[in-house]
Amino acid sequence: MADKKEKVAELTERFTSSNTVVLTEYRGLSVTALKELRRSMANDATYVVAKNTLLSIAAKNAGVTAFDDEFVGPSALAFVHGDPVTTAKALKDFAKANPLLIIKSAVMDGITLDAAEINKLAELESRDVLLAKAASAIKATMFKAARTFNALPSGAVRVVDALRQKQESN
Repeated sequence: MADKKEKVAELTERFTSSNTVVLTEYRGLSVTALKELRRSMANDATYVVAKNTLLSIAAKNAGVTAFDDEFVGPSALAFVHGDPVTTAKALKDFAKANPLLIIKSAVMDGITLDAAEINKLAELESRDVLLAKAASAIKATMFKAARTFNALPSGAVRVVDALRQKQESN
């Protein structure tokens, strides 16, 4: 009984500390395959297999109601503590190679996502790539602005010089 309480407490803490939680069904996958899946998302998520009753209790304790009727069959959760896009890609790629893994749904920042939305999330570029693109766009804009501001004084100097030369010639 104490072990179950500890497990529920641990799962509840994972629910509350994760920015995204993805529910999957892993029926028929080998232990080796599950280890491979865990390795593929180790930097961004923790993949946890537990009994549905314990998952249900922990979800309710954490205030997550999105999975209420979905804890059916062998369930496992990916608790995302990093980039949700990277985790979604890892799950999608693994499911493509191992069709026994079924992505059911997810909760991301309090919003419920279905399997199709998780697949769309997996098609996005990672956070790092998007940040790099944004930084590049900002840098290009700043460079253009600097070039424009530098051109104004030199243009003004040329106009003043032309006026001075015109006055000297008169």
